[in-house]
Amino acid sequence: MFGVRHLSPSGAWHLRQFLDERKPTVVLIEGLADAEVLIPDIVRKDSVPPLAILAYTDTLPVRTLVYPLAQYSPEYQALRWAHEHRARAEFIDLPSDIFLALQDIEHAAAQRPLASDAEVESEEPDDDGSEVSDEAEADADAEDESAPPPVAPVSMYDQFAHAAGEPDYETYWERRFEHNLAADNYRQTAFRFGQGLRELEDLSPKWLAENLVREAYMRRRIQEVLKSGVPPHKVVVIVGAFHAPVLGAEYPAMTDKELASLPRRKSKFTLMPYSYFRLSSQSGYGAGNRAPAYFELMWQCLNQDDLGELPARYLSRIARELRDAGTFRSTAEVIEGVRLAESLSAFVGGLAPTLRDLHDAATTLLGHGELVAIKDALAKVDVGTAIGRLPKGVSQTSIQDDFEREMSRLKLEKYRTVTKQELALDLRENRHAKTEVAAFIDLERSSFLHRLRVLELGFAEPLRTKQQSANWAEKWTVQWSPESEIRLVEAVLLGETVELATAFKFKTQLEECESIATAASMTSDAIQCGLPQAMDQARARLQALAATSSEFTAVANAAHQLGLIAKYGDVRRFDPSPLLPLIDDLFVQGALALHSTALCDNDHAKAVMIAMEELNRVSLEYHDRVDEELWLSVLRKLADADDRNPLLSGYACAILLERNLISNEDLAREVSRRLSPGISADLGAGWFEGLSKRNRYALLARQLLWEQLADYVSSLDDEQFRRAIVFLRRAFGGFSPREKRQIAENLGEHWGLNKELASELLDQELTTEEQEKLSELNDFDFGDL
Repeated sequence: MFGVRHLSPSGAWHLRQFLDERKPTVVLIEGLADAEVLIPDIVRKDSVPPLAILAYTDTLPVRTLVYPLAQYSPEYQALRWAHEHRARAEFIDLPSDIFLALQDIEHAAAQRPLASDAEVESEEPDDDGSEVSDEAEADADAEDESAPPPVAPVSMYDQFAHAAGEPDYETYWERRFEHNLAADNYRQTAFRFGQGLRELEDLSPKWLAENLVREAYMRRRIQEVLKSGVPPHKVVVIVGAFHAPVLGAEYPAMTDKELASLPRRKSKFTLMPYSYFRLSSQSGYGAGNRAPAYFELMWQCLNQDDLGELPARYLSRIARELRDAGTFRSTAEVIEGVRLAESLSAFVGGLAPTLRDLHDAATTLLGHGELVAIKDALAKVDVGTAIGRLPKGVSQTSIQDDFEREMSRLKLEKYRTVTKQELALDLRENRHAKTEVAAFIDLERSSFLHRLRVLELGFAEPLRTKQQSANWAEKWTVQWSPESEIRLVEAVLLGETVELATAFKFKTQLEECESIATAASMTSDAIQCGLPQAMDQARARLQALAATSSEFTAVANAAHQLGLIAKYGDVRRFDPSPLLPLIDDLFVQGALALHSTALCDNDHAKAVMIAMEELNRVSLEYHDRVDEELWLSVLRKLADADDRNPLLSGYACAILLERNLISNEDLAREVSRRLSPGISADLGAGWFEGLSKRNRYALLARQLLWEQLADYVSSLDDEQFRRAIVFLRRAFGGFSPREKRQIAENLGEHWGLNKELASELLDQELTTEEQEKLSELNDFDFGDL
C-alpha cells in the first residue's frame, strides 16, 4: 500500500523507486474504474501532460468530473512504470456513473430549504416542558449579542500543520514530505499521516458517506485482484494517504447487493489536455496544488539528483521574468536570495527551503521588500503557462473531432494556447488567392469563431474595431483553457458537430424568446455564424413578436440591427432580401410609437434618444424603401410638442436641423418660444440640452441662437438660474474646448465685443474673484436639484 498526495513530485519519485524494488505485476491506482480504457492513450508517446480525464453525463442537466494528471503526479508515473515494465494497471475508485449520480444527490440536498427557527424550537422543547419567560428570552438575546462571532472550523490538514509549528498545510507538507529523500520514508510517513487524518476525520454526513462508499469499493477491487490468483506481494496499490490505512483485508469490502443499490447516471468520458493554470486552482476530487510549475521544477531536480539546486533555479527564473518585463535584477541579488531562503529554512530545522521561504527571499532581495514588485513574476514561475497535448483522434467526442478538423482547416491551431493572442480578420474576398477556400478563409474563420461564441466556449471574444462604417473588419482575442475543453465536450449534448450544436442552441433559445431585441440580436448572430436556416427561424420569431409590440426602443433597435445585417450581406455572402420587408414594418411601428413614448422622465429619455438615432440611421440608409415622410412628420410633431419630454423635443429639433429641414427663422422662433422667462427653467434648459446633442457646428454658426440663449439666462431670477444651470452645464459638458471658445466669442460679439477682443480677453488669466466664482460653482451640489 503506497499512500500519496495527488500531484506530489517527491511522491512520484519515491513511488518509482518503490516499484523498481518490488517489481509488481499489477498496479492498482485510485481513479475512475470505468476510465481504464483511456490508460493506453494516457501513456502514449505523443501524449504530453498535464492531461485530465473528463467524465460527463449524456443528459441534461450536465454533471462533470475532472481527474487531472501532471508529469509529476504519482498516479501518472505509476501508469508510465506499468507501461514500461509490461505490468497490468487498473483504476479502482468508483465508476464515473456513480460519482456523477452522487453529484445529483448533493445538488438536491443543497436545494432543500433549511428548517426555520420556529420549527427547530418546536422540535426541541425544554426538558421540563415549561415555556421560557420573556425576561429569560431577553437575557438570552443580550448574551447572544455580546458573544463573539463564530470561528470557522480549522480543517484537519491545517490542524496537522499548526501542531507542527507551520503556518499552513502546504508548507507543512513540502517541508516534511517533498524534501525527505530517505529510502521508503515517504511511504511509511504518508501511511502514518493518513492514520492521523483518520483520527481527525471530518464527521459531516456527506464526507463520511462518500469516503465509506469509495473505500468499500476500492477494497472490493483489491480483493478481486487477489482472488484472481495474483500474489499479494506482486500487487501495489497507489491511493491518497487518507485512504491507505483502511484498505486492508481486515476491513469489509463492498458486497454485490451494496454495489447494486448505489445510484447511477449514464455517463461518458474523454481525455483532454489540461493546463497548469487550472491545476493551480483545482479543488475537490483530484485536488491540485497552488504552484504546479514550481513542482515540475522540483520534479526535474529530483530526477537529476540535484534537489539542492531548486532554490537557485527558482529565483533565477524570477529574476529572468523581471528582466523580461524591463526591471533589472543582478545575479548577486539572486545569490543572496538563495542564502536567505536556506537560512529561513535552517531556522526551523528544514532540509531545504520551502516555496514560502523562497517567496520571502524573493520579496526581500528581488522585490526590494515590496511583494507587488514581483507579484506578476511569481505568478508566472509558480503557475506557468504549460498546457497538455494529445495526438489527434485520441479519446475524443464527435464534437471535439469536428473542432480539431475545423481548427486545422482554418489554420487556427497556433492560437490554441493559454496565452492570450489577437486575431484580425478581413472578411472581404482575397482576389489574389488561388482557390476559393483561400479567398474566403477569414470569412470562414469568422463564422467558426462566432459559433464558438454562441456556444459560450470562452475561447474567442470579439473586440471593437475603430472603423465605424467598415463591416468587413473584425478583431478577436483568442485564448484556450481547460474550461473551454469542458464546455466543448458538454456541447456534444446539443449536436455532434460545432455547426449542429450551434443550430440546436439557436432553435432552443428562439422557442423561449419573448423579446424583440433578443430576437433581432439572434438574427444577427445567426448570420454571423453562417447559419441561414437559423437566420430564417430568428427572422420569423422576430416578425411574430414585432406584430404585437409597440415598445419604441426595442423596435427601433431591432430595425437598426436588421439594417446593419442587410448592409453587410455582400460581405457575409448571404441574400438580405428576406429581411427588407421586416425592416420596413419595424420602421413604421417605431415611427408611430415615438410620440407616445416621448412622454417620459429624463432617465428613460436617454434610452429613447439612442433609439431615435438608430431609427434615423435606418431612415437615411434605406430612404428609398422606408416611409421617410412618416418619420419626418413624427419628428416635427415631437419638436413642436410642449407636453413631451423637453430633452426629446430638443433632440427631434436637432435631427431636423441636421437634415436642413428647419430654416433660421423657424429655429429663431422656436428658440425664442422655448427660452423665454415664462417657460420653466427645467423645460427651457432641458430643451436646449437635447438640441445640443448633435450637429454642434450648425449651432455654432447660428449667432441668433446664442443671442437668445444669453438673453434667456440673464432674464432668470436666482432660483430659476439655479435650476437651469443643471441642464446647461450638462449640455455644454460635451463640447470640446475649441467649441466652447467659439461659443464665448459668439457671446462676446452679442455683448459688443469683436472676435479679436473677445479672444484676447479669453487668453487673459482669471482674476481672483473669477477663480473664486468658478470654485463656488465646482463645489456646488447639483444633485440636490
